[in-house]
Amino acid sequence: MEPVNDGRNRENAAEYVYVKGNEMTNAPIKITEKAAVQINALLSKAPEGALGVRLTIKATGCSGNSYKMEYVEQGDDLKKDELFSENGAEIFIPKIYSWMLFGMTIDYITDELGNSRFDFINPNEIARCGCGESFQVGGALPSNT
Repeated sequence: MEPVNDGRNRENAAEYVYVKGNEMTNAPIKITEKAAVQINALLSKAPEGALGVRLTIKATGCSGNSYKMEYVEQGDDLKKDELFSENGAEIFIPKIYSWMLFGMTIDYITDELGNSRFDFINPNEIARCGCGESFQVGGALPSNT
């Protein structure tokens, strides 16, 4: 595979070794222990026939993109997804968006007011809207067709 200067190789992102500082890892998507517990809790309450959880990107908001978690259903074309596993949890990510999410950490946090949510720490973000609901990465959002 050719070297990737900016960390975004749209076709082969899942095969690329992510280097941060002196640390090298083969895990392009990291799932913390807290996120893994919550993903598994969601799966235990999932609709009948759900195969897993997918993290995808939705074009929306003032900064252009937002993260969206959804169930993977029977009949979904899983050839279009990459499957990432860590800490006993699995998450599907559409290959078309892997370049935007490469190097991301998925966490689950509770704020000072007691509100819990998934937290996406994405090194590819170049901007976020004021409310934090949407983000931008370098490059344009690919078409899903």
